[in-house]
Amino acid sequence: MTSLAAPAPLAAAKPAAASPPVFGPRIIIGLVGVLLAVLVSGLNEMVTKVALADIRGALYIGFDEGTWLVAAYTATSVSAMAFAPWCSVTFSLRRFTLWAIGLFTLLGVLCPLAPNYQSLLLLRTVQGLAGGALPPMLMTVALRFLPANVKLYGLAGYALTATFGPSLGTPLAALWTEYVGWQWAFWQIVAPCLLAMAAVAYGLPQDPLRLERLKQFNWRGLLLGFPAICMLVIGILQGNRLDWFESPLITTLLVGGVLLLVLFMINEWSHPMPFFKLQMLGLRNLSFALIVLAGVLVVLQAVIILPSSYLAQVQGYRPLQTAPVMLVMALPQLIALPLVAALCNLRWVDCRWVLGIGLGMLTLSCIGGAQLTSAWIRDEFYVLQLLQIFGQPMAVLPLLMLSTGSIVPTDGPFASAWFNTVKGLAAVVATGVIEVLTTHRLHFHSTMLVDALGNSPLADGDATGLAHRLHQQAVVLTSADLYYVMAGVAVALILLIFWMPTRIFPPRAPA
Repeated sequence: MTSLAAPAPLAAAKPAAASPPVFGPRIIIGLVGVLLAVLVSGLNEMVTKVALADIRGALYIGFDEGTWLVAAYTATSVSAMAFAPWCSVTFSLRRFTLWAIGLFTLLGVLCPLAPNYQSLLLLRTVQGLAGGALPPMLMTVALRFLPANVKLYGLAGYALTATFGPSLGTPLAALWTEYVGWQWAFWQIVAPCLLAMAAVAYGLPQDPLRLERLKQFNWRGLLLGFPAICMLVIGILQGNRLDWFESPLITTLLVGGVLLLVLFMINEWSHPMPFFKLQMLGLRNLSFALIVLAGVLVVLQAVIILPSSYLAQVQGYRPLQTAPVMLVMALPQLIALPLVAALCNLRWVDCRWVLGIGLGMLTLSCIGGAQLTSAWIRDEFYVLQLLQIFGQPMAVLPLLMLSTGSIVPTDGPFASAWFNTVKGLAAVVATGVIEVLTTHRLHFHSTMLVDALGNSPLADGDATGLAHRLHQQAVVLTSADLYYVMAGVAVALILLIFWMPTRIFPPRAPA
C-alpha cells in the first residue's frame, strides 16, 4: 500500500508544475510592462545620443570623450542581447527581467550625479548592460505566453522597438534640453520603468530557478563572445572618427573582434549548452529574416538620420524644429502596426508579399528623398514620412513572422538571441556605413564644387559666406546620394524574397 501511495504526491505535483499559465489580462499586463521597459531602454539610448551636445556642455566634456559615452553604452547593450536569453532561462524570466529593469533605472538616476567623466563612463557602460538585456525578454514573453492566434500582435509590440521608438529620440531630446533640463535625458526613464516593474511583477508567472544549468555554464563562450561583440561595436562606432585602419586601436579592435567571434562560433557549434544554436541557421526562413532584418535596419536608420542631419546643417534646425518630422513617422505606428499584424494574420495573405510591398514603399520614400534641394524645409519631408508609416511595419513584422513561424517553442530563447543580437549589430553597422558614406561623398562633392568654381573672380559680397554655401550644397548632394544607396539596398532585399523564404501561414492553435 505504501508503494502504491508514495508516487501520488509526485503525480499530483507534476501536472501543476507543467501546466502553462492561462492567457488573460494578467499576462497582457506583464507583456505591456516588458514592452514599456524595452521602449524606454531604446529611448534612453536615442535621447542621450541626440542630447549629447547639451550633456557635454553641462558636464564640460569634450567631443572625443562624448563619443566614448555612446560607444561604451552601445557595446555592452548589444553584448547583453546575446547572453540575456540564457540568463532568463536559468534565473527565471520574471526575476531576471525585474533585476534588469531595476538596475537600469538605478543607474539612470545616478548618471547626472556622476562626479566626473570616468564615473559617468562607468555608469553608462553598466547601464548599457542592463538595458540591452531587456529586448530579448519581450520576444521571449510574446513567443511563450501568447496564444497562437494573437502571437502576431505580440510580435507587433516587439516591432515597435524598431519603428516607433527610434523616431521619438529627437522629440524627447528637444523637450528635455529646451524646456526642462539636460538631466532629464537620463531621468526620463524612472517613472515608466517603475510602472513597468510593477506590471512585470504582477503579470508574469514566476518560474522556478534552474541553477543546475550553471554546472554546464559556457564559460569559454562568454569569455570569447562578450569581448568580441564589444570590440566590434566600439571599432565600428569609433572607426570613422579615428580613420579606420590608419589607427592601431581600431585595427586591433576590429581584427581582434573578428578573430574572437570566429572562435566563439566554433565553440558554440559543439557546446552542449550554447548561447547561440548555430544549427538553427539551417532554417531557411530564419536565415533569410536575419539577413533582410540587417538590411532593413540600415535603411530605417538612414531615413531617421538623413532628414535630421540635413535640416540641422542646411536649414539650421535644432531638435525642437525637427521633432514634428519624427513625430509624423512615429505616432501613427501605434495604429499601423496592429493593422499590419491583422493583415498578416489572415490565412489567405502571404506575408512575403506584405514584406515586398513594405520594402517597395521604403524604396519610393528613398527615391523621393533623393530629389531634395537646398530649398527643402521640414514640410517637404512629410510626404516621405507618410510612405514610411506603413512601409516600416510592413518591412519588419513579416520578418518576425517568418523567423519565428518555423521554430519549435524550446528554441524560442535561441531565436530571441539571434534576432536581437543581429538587430543590435545591424544598427551599429548602419551607423558606421552611413558615417563612412557621408564622409566620402561629402569630400567628393566639396572637391567637385570647388573645382567647378575654379578661379572665377568674385566680388567681396559674393565671397562672404561662400564656404558656408559650398558646404550646404555638398550636404544636399551627399544626402541625395545616400537616399539613392538606401533605395538600392531596399530593392536588393526585395529581390531576395524571390529566392530564399518559403511561405509561412499565420500561427493557429492545433485543432
